[in-house]
Amino acid sequence: MYSRSSEPVRFERDCDAVLVPQGEAVTLPAGSIGYITQALGGSWTVFVEGNLMRISGKDADAIGKDPPTPIELPEGASDDEVEKLVWTQLRTCFDPEIPINVVDLGLVYEATVARTDDGQRRVDVRMTLTAPGCGMGDVLVDDVRSKIELIPTVVEADVELVFDPPWNRNMMSEVARLETGMF
Repeated sequence: MYSRSSEPVRFERDCDAVLVPQGEAVTLPAGSIGYITQALGGSWTVFVEGNLMRISGKDADAIGKDPPTPIELPEGASDDEVEKLVWTQLRTCFDPEIPINVVDLGLVYEATVARTDDGQRRVDVRMTLTAPGCGMGDVLVDDVRSKIELIPTVVEADVELVFDPPWNRNMMSEVARLETGMF
């Protein structure tokens, strides 16, 4: 789901949010008025009182939206099937300022699935940011981790933020370069 519109919204309850691009946690009080500027990957970027705020899927009800649909995995799914689902989940992670997922931006270098001693799964992700000083880095890492941990049988996602090799626009998918005009 993606929206470039400015859909008006009223917060029905106090709501946790993240200030964009600083990455600072804030609470928006019930009754706050704003505009949804981006709706991607089960989260929303909302313009409130001159600031951009990111609202996570768990707080969808605060702005009158439905939470993301729970992830289903067939019983006895293989590690390959889980890995496919990991990449699907990674494609639901977006920078609140850029309407392109972290995979197409070229920010994810690696995602591997391994079995734990009790037969569950652990996912290790190596990723970067478009700029080392990005204030939303911790928010993106947490989004990646929490969305992967929603996958049934995944008990832990370890997301390592690395800056070698440094990100550059050539790492973007062709679709992402077309979307941003970066050829």
